[in-house]
Amino acid sequence: MKANEPKRAILATIQSGTDLLADIRSERSLTELESLASECNIEAVGTIIQKRDAPDRSYWLGKGKLVEMVEMAKLLEVEILVFDTELSPTQVKRIEDIASLEIVDRSLIIFEIFARRAKTDEGKIQVELAQLRYRLTRLTGRGEELSRLGGGIGTRGPGETQLETDRRHILRRISLLKREMERISTRRARTREQRSSREIATVAVVGYTNSGKSTIVNLLCDAEIEAEDRLFMTLDPTARRLVTEHGLSLILVDTVGFIRDLPRHLLDAFAATLEEVSEADYIMQITDISDPDYEQQIKIVEQQLVKLGSAA
Repeated sequence: MKANEPKRAILATIQSGTDLLADIRSERSLTELESLASECNIEAVGTIIQKRDAPDRSYWLGKGKLVEMVEMAKLLEVEILVFDTELSPTQVKRIEDIASLEIVDRSLIIFEIFARRAKTDEGKIQVELAQLRYRLTRLTGRGEELSRLGGGIGTRGPGETQLETDRRHILRRISLLKREMERISTRRARTREQRSSREIATVAVVGYTNSGKSTIVNLLCDAEIEAEDRLFMTLDPTARRLVTEHGLSLILVDTVGFIRDLPRHLLDAFAATLEEVSEADYIMQITDISDPDYEQQIKIVEQQLVKLGSAA
């Protein structure tokens, strides 16, 4: 396979319910997952939808459906299986035992997109912090690879397992990054205080990812924020001044887009950035009503705002 050639994948989702609305939602969910995967140079060549009331604890899909997915992968010469959820470490291990293929879940794809989009030091710190927290939850269940005994000067003590060494290294790095984020949060708080002292109202521009937030801010403020028809183009909040025709001065803050099932580790890591939303005087939600799923997207954004304590 050529270096830039997309990796072939089969995408899987679970449909809860058997009515027409459930059918539509599962199809839209797969369409969104396909868009996410394409941002990581993954090409969907097949899809699996399983109708079941709840995910299987061991394999997420039922074991029979998973075997069907693996057989399809062989026929289509697929390299990756992509699951429309955040798999547990145990599920990943058991799926790998059956599939012998690369296993990727929805959260891992979103992390990869964020890592590719991060350009500023702040953005890179936040993405790395989220990735490390995600990795920490996945250290368990990696099998014999992480249970080797050993020692070494300055690395690990006698009898300390590779698992313990990896965990200690990750925790040390997380601690360092958290201190960096605390400094960033303090700096942002001072900036907001300066705006408040000048009595300039702040408007947080929020919305589903790729709904047109940056485009709207550019039009209103005659700005040049990078805006493309791609997911998660904005990771770092960007403030621009808007002066209305009546002379009212506002600060519009373009923010990171929301999405269904945004990994909790990303929400935690981007807490300093998302403070711009919770501390704003006003919130302006941008919605692309040409999207057939726009009503559900509005609900998802509002749910995320509730989590941030920013809902009315």
